[in-house]
Amino acid sequence: MDMTLPAAPARAPYDPRYDPLVARNPGHGTDYAPTYWVATAGAPPADDGPVQRDIDTDVVIVGSGFTGLAAALFLAREHGIRATVLEANRTAWGCTSRNGGQGQNASGRLYRSQWIARWGKETALKLDAEIRSGFETFKSLVAEFPECEPQPGGHLYIAHREKKMPFLRNEAQVMRSVFGYDTQILSPAEVQQRYVNDAESFGALHEPDGIGVHPLKLAFGYLRAARALGVKVHPASPVIGLETRNGMHHLRTPGGTVRARAVGFATGGYTSNGLHKSLDSKIMPILSNSLVTRPLTAAELDATNFRTTEVITDTRTLRFYYRKLPDNRVQIGSRSSITGADAPNPKHMAVLVNGLHRKFPALKGIDIDYSWWGWVDVSHDMMPRITQPDAKASVFYALGYGGNGVSFSAHAGRRLAQRIAGKTDRAFALPIYASPLEYPNVFNAVRSRAFAPLRRFGQQFLYRWYHLRDEVL
Repeated sequence: MDMTLPAAPARAPYDPRYDPLVARNPGHGTDYAPTYWVATAGAPPADDGPVQRDIDTDVVIVGSGFTGLAAALFLAREHGIRATVLEANRTAWGCTSRNGGQGQNASGRLYRSQWIARWGKETALKLDAEIRSGFETFKSLVAEFPECEPQPGGHLYIAHREKKMPFLRNEAQVMRSVFGYDTQILSPAEVQQRYVNDAESFGALHEPDGIGVHPLKLAFGYLRAARALGVKVHPASPVIGLETRNGMHHLRTPGGTVRARAVGFATGGYTSNGLHKSLDSKIMPILSNSLVTRPLTAAELDATNFRTTEVITDTRTLRFYYRKLPDNRVQIGSRSSITGADAPNPKHMAVLVNGLHRKFPALKGIDIDYSWWGWVDVSHDMMPRITQPDAKASVFYALGYGGNGVSFSAHAGRRLAQRIAGKTDRAFALPIYASPLEYPNVFNAVRSRAFAPLRRFGQQFLYRWYHLRDEVL
């Protein structure tokens, strides 16, 4: 019998047009996107190579980003379970190596006032305690891996138009009076003098919790720690088939089948339709662009008055997120194309460059050293889920952070590990744990891959409306 093992695939080139809504697979050993984080993180830590034979394991985690690596780390550290992590491409290839590195005391797209409106004050208070606990989990891991270049201090939420200040004042009051946060409302002069000279600022809300990080260095810290505890991490091992027989899950990869008693999906915005029935069309992948400038000169630092290294967002629906990095570069990100096929069109990066110039006229014409885009996992109700969608099946997932996953993914991984280990917690009664991801009934007709263009048409209409509301009305 021929026992020759399949060779590891040659590294596939980065595909700038990849689109998880229509792609049939997530890739196989595909190289990283050309991000600043990849360029400055150093060589990736050792992994266990592609799957090259059939494997038996207790738990499989699909996806090696923040959530998947955190889940594997906490499974080993807190529950004594050594998981096997399967990654289609390279470690931390997806959202984790493409985000803006902004860790906030948040998850999903809803504000705390919206939590109250949706679930009532009692549930909102419990949810706040859980999200706050999540930020503490994130802080503890950042402290454990200081190589991730943490920039603590808080979060500055800038009003890009004067009409947005009443909204910020109300949110600050809710956060202070209901949830006990030391929030502050800042005047335009206070923002300019104490934080940054953003030409679009009409004031801001400052909240005390926020940490900027080098996300890929942080993920590599997770990877090293998990493998030191016996976790196996297999890149270039996409799941190309999944069958459950007699309670055992058989996950087929190009190099062999991995059999496990439980499976946790942590595939974020790169979740492919067809991966598992519980995941099909349960999130809407949204593209976000990002760029990093060359280091600012002393004159440019003076002109922009970048006194802060805190994470910053503005009040647009399609928000800009930005900050000064430790090497005095400016990173800024915002929305991008509707489809992957159109993502390389220069007009989308031009929107981001123009936003940088509007906020900081002194940087007009500055060299852009790095630019990229990536997919964000947005749920229909704008909140994440860390759940077991079918109580009879040992399949779990953690998805739907809506662009706020840098920090909460650490805690989501921890909670995912608890659920996989069969532990209970009072927090699991909260909406983000107690219900699966679903689309509203109005979208039932457009869930399948065949109807993806219809969903994208709706997204295009919304983007036009958001722009009109944010910039004109």
